[in-house]
Amino acid sequence: MFIPLKDSTLRIRRPIIVTGLLFVNIVTFIYQSTLPQETLRLWFFSTGVVADQLFSHGITGLIFPLFTSLFIHGNLLHLAGNMLYLWIFGDNIESTLGHRKFILFYLLCGIIATISQLLVNPQSGVPIIGASGAISGILGAYLIRYPRAQIQVFIWLFIIIRRVWIPAVYVLGFWFLLQISNGLDALTFQQDAGVAWFAHIGGFLAGIALLLILEPYERKRIWKQLNRSY
Repeated sequence: MFIPLKDSTLRIRRPIIVTGLLFVNIVTFIYQSTLPQETLRLWFFSTGVVADQLFSHGITGLIFPLFTSLFIHGNLLHLAGNMLYLWIFGDNIESTLGHRKFILFYLLCGIIATISQLLVNPQSGVPIIGASGAISGILGAYLIRYPRAQIQVFIWLFIIIRRVWIPAVYVLGFWFLLQISNGLDALTFQQDAGVAWFAHIGGFLAGIALLLILEPYERKRIWKQLNRSY
């Protein structure tokens, strides 16, 4: 397994939105940690997206959780993992898109990710929560924008523990293949809890598409690269 520690890409703009997202997610988690167990359960069901309850509270009950679910986490490990990826990769995508486009990009990636999971498992009664769908979009955009960037990762395999620099295309490519593999396993064994793998897959692909839609320069750059390859 591996954990990313930092990247080699220098940010152009200050990560104002990323910093704000980190703050909101952490403060929200601190607040929910003060709730009694039964109240916390109701909190997850009211702020998360529950497939089999989508239309039970009208249109507001559908739209509201699509946004609030992006800031709710199940436990400290869930929060820490998401915030680590957000901090390492998010600042560079914010620099690429600018502050206003980035917050739109982030929210759209998160919503599309959630919808992707709903389409795959529309009968689930488990709340979909967490920022990982939106952050998956950031990873997809990073792969397209900075494929040659170096990512320092912490690797441990049995007794082997190392910190190494690996090109982003391999780190993020492996990450995406892992999501697909785990997602297919979840479908095969009809798992209804745990990680929303298809939210990660949908968010990742949404991030690639939205980067090209929101940033015309990226479309031109990719087009030139494709023309050179022929």
